Amino acid sequence: MKQIVKAACMAFILTVLFSLIPFHAQCERISGDTFRLHVLANSDSEADQALKLKVRDRILSELQPLLSSAPDKETAEAVVSGNLQHFANIAYDEVLQNGAAYPVTAEITNMYFSTRHYDSYTLPAGMYDALRVRIGKAEGHNWWCVLYPGICISTAGERDRQAREGFDSGEYEIVRDEPYTYRFKVVEWVEYLQNLFA
Repeated sequence: MKQIVKAACMAFILTVLFSLIPFHAQCERISGDTFRLHVLANSDSEADQALKLKVRDRILSELQPLLSSAPDKETAEAVVSGNLQHFANIAYDEVLQNGAAYPVTAEITNMYFSTRHYDSYTLPAGMYDALRVRIGKAEGHNWWCVLYPGICISTAGERDRQAREGFDSGEYEIVRDEPYTYRFKVVEWVEYLQNLFA
């Protein structure tokens, strides 16, 4: 009897895992079609966290007109790549204007993000290209958002249009629907194991 129960449990686990393979592939496509922003504060002090948000606001205000009409992720990333020093300079200027003297760096990197919720959107865990801005020691809590599609640089009314244009219909359905949340946790676990053994 124990053998039958074990076999049934194993069959159930394998069925669930195999049913998630197409979903995991769609989640990987979402990460490939998305360009994110990641801002790291110098520390977790109240002043450094407030400064991080001011730097974020300054960068977003500069990015909005540059990326609002980007037709795809590659274009958005190319625009940012061509202006990396500019973004580092404006972030540093904001740091100085707020009475600090931390160095600031800006780079485009491919990094791991866990499942993240943005207003009415949920992005699955995975490796994403991102503009990463480091303030000072970059040891404080970070802030992140989605630059392409323009979920964090668009007005509320434009977000949905940007998301619909930036993702294909299957990807859009995944990032908008809450029923996928439990699947995101499984994908996050799979991504974690992949990164552990990579």
